[in-house]
Amino acid sequence: MNQKQALDILKLGFNVFLTGAAGSGKTYVLNEYIKYLKKNGVNIAITASTGIAATHMNGKTIHSWAHIGIKDSLTEADLNKIYSRTDFRMQMLAAQVLIIDEISMLHDYRLDIVDQVMKKIHQNDLPFGGIQVVLCGDLFQLPPVTRYGQEVKYVNESIVWDQMDINICYLNEQYRQSDENFLNILNEIRDDSISNKSLELLNSRMNQESTSKDTTKLFTHNVDVDAINQKELEKLSGKTHKFLMQSKGDSYVAKSLADNCLAPGELKLKVGATVMFVQNNYKKGYVNGTIGTILKFEKESGNPIVKLKSGKKILVELGSWRLEEGDYVVAEITQLPLRLAWAITVHKSQGMTLDSAEIDLSKAFTGGMGYVALSRVKSLDSLNINGLNGNALKINPKIIEFDKQFQKQTIHSLNKINKYNEHELKKLHKEFIYNIA
Repeated sequence: MNQKQALDILKLGFNVFLTGAAGSGKTYVLNEYIKYLKKNGVNIAITASTGIAATHMNGKTIHSWAHIGIKDSLTEADLNKIYSRTDFRMQMLAAQVLIIDEISMLHDYRLDIVDQVMKKIHQNDLPFGGIQVVLCGDLFQLPPVTRYGQEVKYVNESIVWDQMDINICYLNEQYRQSDENFLNILNEIRDDSISNKSLELLNSRMNQESTSKDTTKLFTHNVDVDAINQKELEKLSGKTHKFLMQSKGDSYVAKSLADNCLAPGELKLKVGATVMFVQNNYKKGYVNGTIGTILKFEKESGNPIVKLKSGKKILVELGSWRLEEGDYVVAEITQLPLRLAWAITVHKSQGMTLDSAEIDLSKAFTGGMGYVALSRVKSLDSLNINGLNGNALKINPKIIEFDKQFQKQTIHSLNKINKYNEHELKKLHKEFIYNIA
């Protein structure tokens, strides 16, 4: 379905799984729905499976929001303890819609635990205590972290999944890639049917010399990334400019924001450094993943001016990451929305769009890594591959079967709105807001 159809279904108040291939606009639809709810005075719990994904949305991890920590199960005593905390209970009761982003990395049993907590808090046996739940993500991307030898189980294998009458909204339009050959490669990886032609095209990008200064190196391990960024910064002559992250509000929450923010606590920059924006600011002309070069530092503010590949020059101002509960800001951190970007990890690149990438998948260690890394760029020509191992292009066979089911179930979701005209839909949307706001 397209983005408008997905938004129409969300606005009806149904439980939804918003999915689709990388670059299909899932984040855009989610943000549009969040804006719509806020405009209508609806209290939203904005969460994600990981800290990095949560900071992109000014939200919490689902583990933190539901007060479940890293537990794999909850006893009745655990549930009673959460319920007995008035602050926990009031915070969760206030939420009229629960959003969980990047659900590919959320274990099945964790979704069941959240369901248990919400039922207890609301004293209601309906799934999640009866509030709307929106799950967003793509199971072809990075999976839940498991212990060695343990079977990976996804959120749709949870007990509550079959109880929540979930509507699948599978986005099928593509907003990142327009290169037909490259799109075919990505789709073949998703189908686990990569052809000889596609392998030849990928091999044609092996060990290519990059022609762009805006090329980002993607590695599977932090140690490689840190070494390259430090080495490249040291090569540059000139003064090092340091920018320290500032925080206010609840110190524990602020530390959590800082730990999961892609902008570093101490940012060291020099003229000529390759940097990446780690926030979206459409008004100023950059998004999460935009690459540029430090041109100079403004005299008045001392802030850097970044030159993009297009030639556009941007004076970088402080970015803000905050955790909000209703209208109240619990904690906030501020830092320039930049990080050194000669290299980043595949995990941290998830959700980004890169102009050009040099990818080393020789140490890929889990399914989905190759798909995430390759799908960051817009075309085959903007891709250089330095290594592929046997894990790099693997996809869990379960996901392929799940994906076929999701696409079929999307037809049933479409049928729910196709029976209404535009006027009738708007009336139903207003009714949902009236009933919960």
